[in-house]
Amino acid sequence: MTPAARLQAAAEILDQTLNGMPAEQALTRWARNSRYAGSKDRAAVRDIVFDALRCKRSFAHLGGAETGRGLILGALRAQGQDPAAQFTGTGHAPAPLTPAEAAYTPPPMPQTVALDCPEWLAPQLDASLAAQFAPALQALRQRAPVFLRVNTARISRDQAIALLAQDGIEATLHPLAPTALEVKTNPRAIQQSKAYLDGLVELQDAASQAVIAALPPVQGKTVLDYCAGGGGKALALAALGALVTAHDANPARMQDIPPRAKRAQASITLSNRPEGQFDLVLTDVPCSGSGSWRRSPAGKWALTPEGLEKLHLIQAHILDKAKTHMRHDGYLAYVTCSMLASENHDQITAFLGRNPDLELVKDRQFTPQDGGDGFYLALINTRKT
Repeated sequence: MTPAARLQAAAEILDQTLNGMPAEQALTRWARNSRYAGSKDRAAVRDIVFDALRCKRSFAHLGGAETGRGLILGALRAQGQDPAAQFTGTGHAPAPLTPAEAAYTPPPMPQTVALDCPEWLAPQLDASLAAQFAPALQALRQRAPVFLRVNTARISRDQAIALLAQDGIEATLHPLAPTALEVKTNPRAIQQSKAYLDGLVELQDAASQAVIAALPPVQGKTVLDYCAGGGGKALALAALGALVTAHDANPARMQDIPPRAKRAQASITLSNRPEGQFDLVLTDVPCSGSGSWRRSPAGKWALTPEGLEKLHLIQAHILDKAKTHMRHDGYLAYVTCSMLASENHDQITAFLGRNPDLELVKDRQFTPQDGGDGFYLALINTRKT
């Protein structure tokens, strides 16, 4: 495919996503119907689509329309390129610019548009992040770094770097967590690498790893991962020697845990109805995902005030349920991949107000300026008398 043909394919996929189809589904459908597209073409089109979704407001502003074609026009203008050079209409290139498109001069761009921030959420994010508001939102407009968690129960970070290099993958130590590597080259080769297939490394954001590192020592301790999902944090805890039980309200979300645990040589118990109490209860709750919008940009535009309020209720409910599984001298860890105070500090303040027997040990807000995604951790235990 020519570069222009890739742009046209991306514009058509973007039109489908703007009409409500998930981006992954639209990309998969296009790939199945476009057998002529090689792996490099598919990767390039995917990158164009996700870049446009991260920057939907600013690209639409520069392109003059919130359509697939408008977003591609805006993307080229954001890069300082003349769209007419690609919009030729020859072969599979986009149709030539209309007179209106060629003459369009974007008006001044408001800050929230330039930062690709949903307008209704801007005041909340600004209040939550203060001086980090603009830098954090700017970071969310870029592609996320690729991070690996080294299974340090079986291999050191330096050994993992050397092993990855044998498969042409360059990785470097990352300071945010003692298990973290940042992949510098050839990230698409990771899942076929020996280090990955042998369970010596896992894909996991550096801030997510830093959350685990900030927990109390877990070796030999019982841990309930109450919202386990695909099991990334459960695997990390097991690698530290924890006796992990994984639970999720939707058990189907945990279907990948057994094969991942087998690959990592880790032991994790799955439970649809966890019983008893644990030394540590980890609640990685459903949230807005505002800290990880560069990985899942569609979530930024799909979130609504009503949806956020529903998440607040779910989070509070999970905290109340998880508390019943916490030993008297144990810990409750509350985690989100959000940068909104209403999901983080405010949620914990309300929970402690309902439970005066508990106290906050520590909390931390991670932002992209720390090197990974935006995450929040609050660690709670029984109030000392």
